[in-house]
Amino acid sequence: MALHFELVTPEKLVRAADVWQVVVPGTDGDFGVLEGHAPFMSTVRDGSIQIYASAGSTPEIIPVQGGFAEVNEKGLTVLAEKAG
Repeated sequence: MALHFELVTPEKLVRAADVWQVVVPGTDGDFGVLEGHAPFMSTVRDGSIQIYASAGSTPEIIPVQGGFAEVNEKGLTVLAEKAG
């Protein structure tokens, strides 16, 4: 099983993929999301999202500025003010 992840800005869909784990810079601290995570929402602080394609892999790093993150039954969506 995999986590469906989408990173979106007001201009475009930056990244959409089925991945193992994503680490998001939340305003209350970084949080990791795996498939099956409990639903929640968080604001996102300026920082970098780390996307792990598989366990133990080197993460893809995407800088983001502000926004919101939502985890639901469909996966993780990050709505960033700016990304990349």
